[in-house]
Amino acid sequence: MIRIALKMLFGDRGKYVMLVSGITFATLLMVQGMSLFCGLMSWTYSTMRNVRVPIWVADPKVEQCNDNKPMRDTDITRVRSVEGVAWAVPLYQGISMARLVDGTSKMITLVGLDNNTLIGAPTRIIKGRLEDLRMPNTVILDDFGVERLSAGRSRPIGVGDVFEINDREARIVAICKSYRSFTGGPYVFTTYDRAVQYAPNQRKMLSFILAAPQPGLSEHEVAHRIAGQTGLASFTHQEFMWSTIMWYVKNTGIPINVGTIVIIGFLIGAAISGQTFYSFVLENTRHFAALRAMGASSGELCGMLIAQALLVGFIGFGTGLGLVSFMGNNLLRLGKVPFLMIWQIPVIVGVAVLVIVVISALIGIIRIVRLEPAIVFR
Repeated sequence: MIRIALKMLFGDRGKYVMLVSGITFATLLMVQGMSLFCGLMSWTYSTMRNVRVPIWVADPKVEQCNDNKPMRDTDITRVRSVEGVAWAVPLYQGISMARLVDGTSKMITLVGLDNNTLIGAPTRIIKGRLEDLRMPNTVILDDFGVERLSAGRSRPIGVGDVFEINDREARIVAICKSYRSFTGGPYVFTTYDRAVQYAPNQRKMLSFILAAPQPGLSEHEVAHRIAGQTGLASFTHQEFMWSTIMWYVKNTGIPINVGTIVIIGFLIGAAISGQTFYSFVLENTRHFAALRAMGASSGELCGMLIAQALLVGFIGFGTGLGLVSFMGNNLLRLGKVPFLMIWQIPVIVGVAVLVIVVISALIGIIRIVRLEPAIVFR
């Protein structure tokens, strides 16, 4: 019976293509929307992805890693005095403007690392040397910054070139790869003291304190101690990451916009597949009636419909997922579009496609159950 069902399905090429196309389009919209959302969320904590440390200490009112509420420099000593802290170093993070030699200005994300240890420095150096950052008036520019700051130049900006930050010289000594910032500005890394000089002057300049637990102690335990003894906000890497993501989920329209795309994809898939499958059943009513007249039970006929629907769903889901993966890989190479397909996305979309397939099959099953064998003789 399954072989007969497949021959009926492939025999009507028009309906078969429409069914597969509906599932493919629905899969494409849902997977693309979810991957876009995950990509945007990964951009929100890009500073944490670039500066990877176990514990982040911030002002008590800070909820996410892009929220700069400066602390006092003495807070570093307070964190270092907490039992179980192996080390604690300062970090500056802020939005600045880079002024190029031709007079144009570009927004950048300035990151100041500890002068002595350079903890949190980029690890993926493309050109130059990290050690040269200890020389006067030096910075490390990320690969996206090379593209942004090279616009309109006869040659790409690179190691040895100079630009200005707040009327102070910044000489590039290395190029690194980094994760894109949610604000859109490239990352510029330098030492903490130099970042404070580059940034607009204010009474408090310390953005975050980076810390690590002593061997044998958990990050969560030490972070809890820091918060309890200093009154500052203290997060492990995972806690701060999820705090940042949830802040953007609650305070921006990103989830609503992306969710609308996913819902539309589901509804379109269900509508096209259900209507097309019902039309397919109507056109093959005489064949099903003939099988019923020859002794086929309602269960066998329903099994045929389920097999047809599952096959269409499997092919459409695989095609849609393949198209999104192909487009996503090409978009990632461009580096300008947030796209992150985690393994949970195909699973969720696969369940959604299964629901669409079940709905489509039920529409046909209702018709088949009520079918009278005598219709074949009319």
